Amino acid sequence: MQPHAATPAKDRPNGRGTWPRDSVGHVQLRDASQEDLPGLLPAFLPVFRAVVADGETYAYPETLSDSEIGALWFERPPGRTVVALDDTGALLGSAKMGPNRPGRGAHIATASFMVAERARGQGVGRALAEDMVRWAATQGYAGIQFNAVVQTNRAAVLLWQALGFEILGTVPGAFESSRHGRVGLHVMFLPLAPA
Repeated sequence: MQPHAATPAKDRPNGRGTWPRDSVGHVQLRDASQEDLPGLLPAFLPVFRAVVADGETYAYPETLSDSEIGALWFERPPGRTVVALDDTGALLGSAKMGPNRPGRGAHIATASFMVAERARGQGVGRALAEDMVRWAATQGYAGIQFNAVVQTNRAAVLLWQALGFEILGTVPGAFESSRHGRVGLHVMFLPLAPA
């Protein structure tokens, strides 16, 4: 894995300075490759399973095997998977990113994010998101499209909007929320200037 620090405050898209006071401390982001899978998957599985079981953000089946989760989440080039670790090396979250569609849709990026419950609200998702936006721009993508942001996932919607994403449309009732019943899925987009 190649380590890199979270985005310096002066380089963050919204210009904010410091992490929140109750931050998890220094967040280290690392690229994760297929070779890292045996070491990272055991730490990621509980995060993935808890997020999916919560029923508020992803429509993945709860019955996926460990190997299916690994194959789903750990991207191969041209995609990329990143993990967020704390100072002790504990996994705080992860992001996967790559082309939104193959072929004629490959000029637009997409991404998915999961943050461990203990690390939510502490800048981990923002660090992963800012890293993904920077990566997509440097890779030459023309924009980033999120195909299915759950309407009631206010934290995610507000974060994406703070980073410049716009809601292009909402598919009504397309997600079966465990707490709210059927809710909409936003399609969100961020145009990127050529690097």
